[in-house]
Parts: sequence; C-alpha cells; structure tokens
Amino acid sequence: MVAKPAVLVTRPEREAGPWVQALQAEGVHAEAFPLIEIAALPEASALSAAWLQVPTCLAVMFVSANAVRFFMAAQAVGADVQTCRAWATGPGTQAALLAAGWPAGQIDAPAADSLQFDSEALWAVVAERVRLAQAQGPATVLIVRGADAQGQMAGRDWLAQQLEEAGVQVVQAVAYARRAPVLTPAQQARAEQSLSDGSLWLFSSSEAAQHLRQACPQLDLSRARALATHPRIAERLRQAGWGHVELVPAALSAQAVSIKSLA
Repeated sequence: MVAKPAVLVTRPEREAGPWVQALQAEGVHAEAFPLIEIAALPEASALSAAWLQVPTCLAVMFVSANAVRFFMAAQAVGADVQTCRAWATGPGTQAALLAAGWPAGQIDAPAADSLQFDSEALWAVVAERVRLAQAQGPATVLIVRGADAQGQMAGRDWLAQQLEEAGVQVVQAVAYARRAPVLTPAQQARAEQSLSDGSLWLFSSSEAAQHLRQACPQLDLSRARALATHPRIAERLRQAGWGHVELVPAALSAQAVSIKSLA
C-alpha cells in the first residue's frame, strides 16, 4: 500500500505537537516541523506596566495563545480581569484565556465554525460593542502581541486601524518574541525530502514560510506543496514561488476533511 504524503505542521513547537496529534486522530498523517520559535522577553517590566491599564480598557485583544500565556504570567497579585473583556481571533486563543481564568462571559471571539479566524472575523463580532462603548465616552483597547527577533512588533495592524478609525485609543504591548529556529541537519534533510515524497507544508503564518526559506535557501519551491489556512498566506506563498498551494480551513476538523480530499 502506498503511504500517504505527510502534512508538515509548521506552528511553533508548543502548538505543533497537539495539532499533529489532533490531525492524526482525524486520520491525517502529520508531522511536527516547527518554523517559529517562541521565547520570553528578556525582562517583563513593560508587561507589568501594561497590566496597570487593564482595569480602564474596554478590552484586551490577544493575537495568539502565546500572547495569553506570557501576558497572564506577568499578572500582578490582585489584578482583576472580571470587568474587562478579552478578544480572541480563534479557538486556540479562546481556550488559552479560559485556561488562564478569564471569565467565559467576558470573552469575545468568532464562532467555532467560522470560515476564518482572523482580525476581520473578530471585528464582525465586536464592532457593535465598540460603537456602543464609544457612544458612552472615550474607549481604550490594549492589543497584546509578539515581536520579531529585532524587537519589532510582529503581525498585522488591520484591527488597530479599524479601532482607531472608530475613535478608539489603541495601546500595544509586546508579550513575547518570535524567532526563526535553527534547523538541525536532520530537519534540513527532511525539508529536502519533502520535494520528492509529496509532503504538504501546512502554514498558518506566512512568517513560518519565510523562516523555511531563510533556513533552506537551496529548496526548489517550484516543486514544493503547501497548504495555507488563509487567503493572504496562500497569496504570499504563490508570490514566493511555491509551485502548488491549496487553501484549507483554519478549524481543525474541517481542515482534516479538506486535507484528506487532497490526498
């Protein structure tokens, strides 16, 4: 029997393992191949300062489960989240908030069956709440995100732009660093092997694809196969020269069904 092509999950290591296990439970042959390294900041004084603003915010928006993890780790004793809403772009971030003790009734996120988990989907959920809050007076939203290895904030600013256009004051806080991993010789060889064995690279971030290109500049991307969880990621992969790019759902079960249909 011919073996099924592997799906190489490029999420950070902490998320890649559970995602691989979940895909395997759905009947997908998957392997972890982390292409984003998550690290704590050298010191947490800026996060401590950000926590002081939470009681006065309309909401704290978390870009990822890692944003939740590092931000909540810096929570001061007695700091209250009961009156502040938390915004999440997807179920992983929402689950991290619940695990960290944020009240379920204070969390806003796209529905679990949403076609996409992104800023646009979140904005559709919170826009009316923002409008009502602004009618009562000035509102502030704190956005918690990561930074790249140079300390520059990582991620899109689309939601911040929507908030600012609505008259909301936006405050940004960096909670962790996102870096390119150093690949082992075995990982380098596995990346090369993917060009000939039908492996599918699963990208939920175009940054991961950039890291692969940096680590393996010799890879002939015209022979590579990729799965993208968002149209923007798919477009960036095509622009980077990937020869075969398919769009798959972001939600796990629907993603597994889509991947199996491509096998």
